[in-house]
Parts: sequence; structure tokens; C-alpha cells
Amino acid sequence: MASSPSDFDPVRSLAAGTYWMPFTANRRVRQDPASRLIASAKGCYYRTPGGAALFDTLSGLWCTPLGHGHPRIVEALKTQAETLDYCTGFQLTNPATIRLADRIVGMAPDGIEHVFFTNSGSEAVDTALKMALGYHRLRGEGGRFRMIGRERGYHGVGFGGLSVGGIVPNRKMFAAGMLNGVDHLRHTHEPAKTAFSHGQPAAGAELADDLERLVGLHDAGTIAAVQGSTGVIVPPIGYLRRLRDLCTKHGILLIFDEVITGFGRLGAPFAAQRFDVVPDMITFAKAVTNGVVPMGGVLVRRDIYETFMTGPENAIEFAHGYTYSGHPLAAAVGNAVLDIMEEEGVFERVRALETVLQEAVHHLDHAPGIRDIRNIGLAAAIDLEPDPAAPGARGLALFELGLKHGLLLRCTGAPPFVASAQELHDMGGTLGRLIETVTR
Repeated sequence: MASSPSDFDPVRSLAAGTYWMPFTANRRVRQDPASRLIASAKGCYYRTPGGAALFDTLSGLWCTPLGHGHPRIVEALKTQAETLDYCTGFQLTNPATIRLADRIVGMAPDGIEHVFFTNSGSEAVDTALKMALGYHRLRGEGGRFRMIGRERGYHGVGFGGLSVGGIVPNRKMFAAGMLNGVDHLRHTHEPAKTAFSHGQPAAGAELADDLERLVGLHDAGTIAAVQGSTGVIVPPIGYLRRLRDLCTKHGILLIFDEVITGFGRLGAPFAAQRFDVVPDMITFAKAVTNGVVPMGGVLVRRDIYETFMTGPENAIEFAHGYTYSGHPLAAAVGNAVLDIMEEEGVFERVRALETVLQEAVHHLDHAPGIRDIRNIGLAAAIDLEPDPAAPGARGLALFELGLKHGLLLRCTGAPPFVASAQELHDMGGTLGRLIETVTR
């Protein structure tokens, strides 16, 4: 029997394990459940049930760059719910979704002119992979079935994203369900050459030539797409341009996973524009709705879309989609988010704060126990020397210590775009003291 609202105790329930938390050490949470509860959020801060404030160093989960509880977003959500709360995306649509599609395409690099909506980054990645396979099949190249990811890349948790992703702990339990014909480029993280880089590392562009090795191994005629992530393992100067040239040479589609970097994280609408490289597809999610309503999508080049627009006019060209694709509530929120970003000059603000965050993290460059620090845009990562007896333990200890000292931390940092320079400096100072505690 479910408990009544009057006797519901979230701490007791969490301790019982009723809620199986994602990407979480659940048994550890059950030992101290009260420390993991968030009661509310506003601006750049979460608040615990006891009223303590936590500075949101990771923008929710890279998804709330405009902060929490923005009144214009709340109003857009309320108005849309009162007007049209749901509309199927199969054979029907609604004005909010059409308008958002137009605006996102207008922000995209030249030549990318169509958008397909999903509900998350994981779904966006799987959708892009299916588009790549379908595109080549329609062009008479059904033998192009191989997908190339990159070691250490993260592309969500669907089986497609896990397959092209290269994070071993995420993959090993589900190896039996991986896609066939997937291979991986070498990763570009070379601390011996590029540790403590500010922005893009100067060395490493030649690592893109690893694609030639895979082409020689598998035959270019079997490779459908290369999936590239532009996370805090920052691509070296010239790397993405070289990858673009090689994909064009061999007729391979280049997909940029911009679930994290899309909508301003690097001071431009998309990382493709920051790096001046145009892919064939871009996946996005997270910041498009400021994390308020789940939404993702795939931006595609004009000729990819037109390749699907064949056969009888009454036929479904792409047999794919989700119950909540192009959800009107998500679209209304997305339009409000883009309004705020445009009117408040958010991309320019990110570019101005980039140097502030860089200073805030790199003042720790020579601190004991730190192996590497890297940053670009409003994103940064700090690698700690692991405890040989318990890999990962120091990172978890730092997270838990942060909860007691006003910081919500993760292995990477992505502060809100609306944070002040002083808040970023304060974050860096507190972080330095906490790292000293866990590494001594």
C-alpha cells in the first residue's frame, strides 16, 4: 500500500531503496540518504531541506545554463500547458514545435537545414546512427554499416550510443548487446604532451589520421559514419578539420555529438561554429530546454533529408520516432530559452566568462595530487591522482565533501552561464581547499 502524503518520509523511503537511482552508488546513498535530498533551486543554487545552499557547478547535468526557476521559462511552460499540453508528432504537429525547429536550424552551420526531435541525447544519438544507415542504403550503399566512435567518448546509454561510445565501465556489462561492426579511433587525451592546456591543445591534430588506419582495416565502403564527441577532452587544433577532410574523402558521414556543447557552452550556438568545422549531422539535447522538459534532436544536412524524401508521397520516409517527439511543452520552453539567450547576449557572456573559469581552475595547476586540468568555454575538468587501492574513491569523496561545503561537484565542471565572475572565483578557491583535503 502506498503511504499517504501526511506520513511520507523521503529519507526513510530513499534508505529503503525503493527508488533505484541512475549512475549512482545506491548502497552508499542508503547509508546517509538525508545528504542526497534537494528541496528547491533558484538561479545558480540548489537548496537542501535544511536550507543550505549548494552552488551548481555543473549546470544541473550540463543542462541548466540559465539557472533554475527562470520566471520566463516557468511562464512559457504554464501558458503552453493551458493551451496545448500534448500533441502527437505522428502525422500532426503544433505551432510551438514548428517555430522551434525553424529557430534551431537558423542557428546551425550553413547547409544544415532540417531537425528531427527526440527526447534525450541518448535518443538523438541512436536516431543519428539510424539516419546514417538509412541514408547510405537509399543511395545504394547498403554495405556501409560500420560505425566509428572514439575511445573515451560518451554518447549516451542507448545500445547505439554505448556501442560507439568508448567508456569501458559503461560498456562491459552490456557487451552482448552492442552493435556489430563498430570500431574506435584513438582518443586525443595525451597528458604527457598536453597536460594543463588552456583551451585547445597545440599538439595532436595528427591523431585524426587514425581514421585512415580503420579505413585500411575495414574498407571505406563499409563505413557509414564517424561519431565525434566534443567534451572536456578538448580536440587539438586542426584535429576536427582533418577528420572532416578524411570523412569527405572516403564518403563517410561525420556526426558531432553536441548534447553538451550545443546552445552556448563554448560561446557559440554550436561547437561546430567555434571550431569552424561543419559536420553532416549534429545531435543536441540538454540546454535546448534548460533542462526543464526533456528534449533532444538531430540536425541534418539538406541532402541527407532529401535522400529520404523519395518513394510514394503517402509513404513514411523514415520509420522512426518517439511518442514525445516534438512535445509542445518542450518546444514552448525551448522557444523561451532561445528568446532569453538572444535578448540577454548569453553567448557573448560565455566568451567573457571563459577566461574567468580558466583562471579559477588553472590556479591549481601545481597543487599536489592533481594530474591534469583542461578547459574550454564554460567547461573544465580536473584529473586527480587516483588512490591505488581504490580507483574513483577520491572523486566520490570530493563530491561528498562538496555537499558539506556549498558546492555540487562532479568529475567535470560546467557552471551556469548566469554565474558571476566572483562566484566562479569563489568556486575555484573552495574547490582547491577541498582537493587538498582529499589528496593529502
